[in-house]
Amino acid sequence: MWFIVVGCSAALVHWLVVVACVEHLALPPLLANLIGWLLAFVVSFSGHYRLTFRHHSASMLTAARRFFMVSAAGFLLNEASYAWLLKATPLRYDLLLGLVLVGVAVLTFILGRLWAFGKAAA
Repeated sequence: MWFIVVGCSAALVHWLVVVACVEHLALPPLLANLIGWLLAFVVSFSGHYRLTFRHHSASMLTAARRFFMVSAAGFLLNEASYAWLLKATPLRYDLLLGLVLVGVAVLTFILGRLWAFGKAAA
């Protein structure tokens, strides 16, 4: 159940930061997306490390390194999908970002569960 709380919290932080950066700082959506992802990463890793996967066997450094790689891969997919959707559809940037965040979150969770917070390699 914690994975839902943590995932939704991180996605909300990501989305709110992007909207704030676009609306108040006039940043382009793709740059704002990078900033949103960096802040959401902190929320996501902290929550997953302390709550979702609290019984994991990986050290904090190992889990952080692995989770960053998983999250960065997810962000690359997020940014590529987002860039394409921004050009290919007439939908608003904030709605498109919400759709992309949901899709990438599933993949990130699965990789985080199976690898980032798994046992450290011998």
